[in-house]
Amino acid sequence: MSTNVNLPALGESVTEGTVTRWLKKVGDTVAVDEPIVEVSTDKVDTEIPSPVAGVIEEIFAQEDETIEVGAPLARIGDGGGASAPAAAAPVAEAPVVAEPVVEAPVVEAPVATPVEPVVVAPVVAEPVIVSPPVVAPAPIVETPAAPASNPAVPATPRFGSPYVSPIVRKLAHDRGVDLNGIVGTGIGGRIRKEDVLAVAAAAPAVAPTATPVAAPSAPVAPSVAPVTAVAATVAAVSALRGTRVPMSRLRKVIAERAVQSMVSTAQLTTVVEVDVTNVANLRDAIKADFLAKTGQKLTFLPFFVKASVEALQAFPIINSTVQGDDIVYPAFENISIAVDTERGLLTPVVKDASGKSIAALSAEIADLAARTRDNKLTPDELQGGTFTVTNTGSRGALFDTPVVFLPQSAILGLGTVVKRPVVVGEDSIAIRSMVYLALSYDHRIVDGADAARFLGTMKARLEAGAFTSTDLGY
Repeated sequence: MSTNVNLPALGESVTEGTVTRWLKKVGDTVAVDEPIVEVSTDKVDTEIPSPVAGVIEEIFAQEDETIEVGAPLARIGDGGGASAPAAAAPVAEAPVVAEPVVEAPVVEAPVATPVEPVVVAPVVAEPVIVSPPVVAPAPIVETPAAPASNPAVPATPRFGSPYVSPIVRKLAHDRGVDLNGIVGTGIGGRIRKEDVLAVAAAAPAVAPTATPVAAPSAPVAPSVAPVTAVAATVAAVSALRGTRVPMSRLRKVIAERAVQSMVSTAQLTTVVEVDVTNVANLRDAIKADFLAKTGQKLTFLPFFVKASVEALQAFPIINSTVQGDDIVYPAFENISIAVDTERGLLTPVVKDASGKSIAALSAEIADLAARTRDNKLTPDELQGGTFTVTNTGSRGALFDTPVVFLPQSAILGLGTVVKRPVVVGEDSIAIRSMVYLALSYDHRIVDGADAARFLGTMKARLEAGAFTSTDLGY
């Protein structure tokens, strides 16, 4: 008896999905709930598990093919439809054999390739020092010590890297392999488990090479240090140079919505500078206790989200949407948090944020961000946002002019918090923690004065830094 595996409904508004990669092929044995195929939708990428145990007898949807919800993906049986023809290939079952024979090379071809790309590992291993430039200059000096203590990270940064399945991500985590250092050999540059295993296998060979180099450098510290610093500032050359890969379904959706938003709305950005020294001092004073009691590292982000929610309640036009000739003011503040992932920018939503403390916001944001990067969100968790906060400062940007995505009317960009000399009072100069807040908005309904009032309210709240124990919530 055979059972069809159909594309399930992956969200209320999801009507179709694209097969991105088959994890199994015709003739493979699968267990109940074992993932057999990766599917990409407008909202989320996910793995479809097998509802029954058996053997894959037929695959209906090929990679990169888009099918509707409810359409069959594959047929799973007791093996009579797949393995028997394989054994009887010389007899009259040839027509049946023809399908698996054609199927096998399509899937097996990438399997053979990773053996060759093992050679990539040595190329990758050398620029271990290169990865820190993405962070601050300080860690650059400490980077050479990292390979010796953790030789399992022979990484070369990847730029614009494709989607990595949860199974491969878990395998990399278990083997101590940094995915940022792997050049995928799968379709469209995808990282496959064979790539991870190849890097993991090559990692021990890197350690002996790194150790002898470190020893001689000690006596000649004055001359070696400058060379290391210069080498560390040179970015690694991306493996994507000179290549051509198709857009993922998610990237197509982001592109279409960005263009639609820019064409359909009148967007502009207002920027203010905020002195967050009091917030920085408060954070420094309580972050150890906060971590001990909540298990969360206290960042600036929940303070900014808390202040933005309060300002949205005072100026709901920033939280509104346009429907026809009407302006709709929601009775709640659902904050979309922009999360940078390997698949593209996703915005999970903190629902009803107005009633949540900084501790609650910190925990929920961290949970949503982690599950977004691990591809474990449900489509509903990516819907319903009324206002977006994007922390571009986490990558060192002073500020940017973020794009408003419909149906929302505004998005807040957070710059990086930096210490610098600032005029305080009338004639004094002091070192203060400063940040730029950039609000992009739909000028069809939001005026510059509205934006200024909203940002002014946030500025006053953050500069005062008077967050009570109730605000903190721990």
